[in-house]
Amino acid sequence: MERLVAQIERSFEETEQELADPAVLADHQRLAEVGRTHRRLQAANELAKRWRTATATVTDATEGLESESDPEVRAYLQEELESARVELPELEEELRIAMLERDPADDRNVIIEIRGGTGGEEAALFAADLFKMLTGYADRLGFKHQVLTSDSSDSGGLKDVSFEITGDGAYSAFKWESGVHRVQRVPATETQGRIHTSTATVAVLPEAEEVEVTIDQKDLKIDVFRATGPGGQSVNTTDSAVRITHLPTGVVVACQDERSQLQNRERAMKILRARIYEAERERLDAERAATRTSQIGTGARSEKIRTYNFPQSRVTDHRIKFTSHDMDAVLLGALEPFSSALQADWNRQQLEAASADG
Repeated sequence: MERLVAQIERSFEETEQELADPAVLADHQRLAEVGRTHRRLQAANELAKRWRTATATVTDATEGLESESDPEVRAYLQEELESARVELPELEEELRIAMLERDPADDRNVIIEIRGGTGGEEAALFAADLFKMLTGYADRLGFKHQVLTSDSSDSGGLKDVSFEITGDGAYSAFKWESGVHRVQRVPATETQGRIHTSTATVAVLPEAEEVEVTIDQKDLKIDVFRATGPGGQSVNTTDSAVRITHLPTGVVVACQDERSQLQNRERAMKILRARIYEAERERLDAERAATRTSQIGTGARSEKIRTYNFPQSRVTDHRIKFTSHDMDAVLLGALEPFSSALQADWNRQQLEAASADG
């Protein structure tokens, strides 16, 4: 543990020096990276200080008990010793967690895509519920969100929606939501009172910077067309909607929510970059075959991660067998218990893996 603490202290000091380096201050991208590292190490460095204090207390109290004869002083030293001995294992666990390898995308903004799955109109209504839930969670965390593109259903649901969430650490908060969400409830159109099961898929994509994803304009097929509303009726009289196809990968993005063709194109490119960036991340992850796979789940769209049972007001996350019976709060965005439990399980697995590696 002494070696880990020394490493934290050394790394934190190095980032302090970098933040004062004129060359770093002049490079906005580098400054942002160093700033994020500094914030992460600052918390670890505070833990390191507390560990050194507790370690010194154990040493001093032990030595004092060997030489001290006064009963009151001995009682005080014994209390200090026991308190520090209780605190040390907890600090060491926190230090190990603080220094676990993080997903480099954790600090990024995200683009979230929700699509109604099996269940027709009921699936579209559930997709709208998930949109309200995730934007509510963003509000609770103090993040901003903006719809990039959406397609409403006749009943007021969402066939699909893409939206951006911006804020430091957005991906780390929302990455657990990627996968298939399942709902069990009686649809408004059901006359016999039977419970139906519907699904919606959620994809959480870390947002990519233009400099990170190089897209050759020659690889793009761009179509413009007239935007349409529910039922196919025209909603404007100009060809403002944009559909962009990335020919090498076959990725297609269409945006029509803005009246300006330029704005729709910018939004489509933002989504396109995020999808290509995530595809590259998945490819690199697959190449690291020796790396252990998280038992929490892959985050793939085909993976069923959570069930929302309305008759029993129960929400169950299947990855960690975690259940909440306060469905109303969850659907308004109270996802902190799920995120905390998933993060804790991920930390546990990472610590076990590190321990196994020696």
